[in-house]
Amino acid sequence: MSQWTDRPAEERALLNPSFCSGLLWQAAVGHENTVHAPLPFDISFLVLPIVLHRETRESLPRVVRTSLAVWIDDNPLARLRVADRARMLARFTKEAMMFGGLYGLFELKGGAIAANLEWKKRIDDDLKDSSDEVRACAKRAEFVGKWLASSGTPGTVMAILGVRP
Repeated sequence: MSQWTDRPAEERALLNPSFCSGLLWQAAVGHENTVHAPLPFDISFLVLPIVLHRETRESLPRVVRTSLAVWIDDNPLARLRVADRARMLARFTKEAMMFGGLYGLFELKGGAIAANLEWKKRIDDDLKDSSDEVRACAKRAEFVGKWLASSGTPGTVMAILGVRP
């Protein structure tokens, strides 16, 4: 990891660990609400690549019932883009996990991320004062957590998206 001040301004703004850990928290909440289990580490590496890219985020289905396979069939470039971005963003996902774990946003346990729901009010209050794009990212991160939870095992989800652990 390079020094924070040595990073490009765009990286500091979009990929800062506070924002990224908030997106992981949202995905963990969505996942836990769907299957009553924490967000698997493997799946957490898909959240940022899907949510931070506007075109991918906006192409996501509106309802969880739409299968991942159908979405990929309708959006063939998404598979390649998500896989490439997952590799590029892995270090930022790891950094967000460490940051969120250190500050108690979530607990890292048993190969998964369990959201600390004591943060809900604070996060909701912060989102009220955020830009439309930040709110859209948070909303879609929660959706991604729900959607991927109902899309099969982590191995199946990663295989459909062309991502290797």
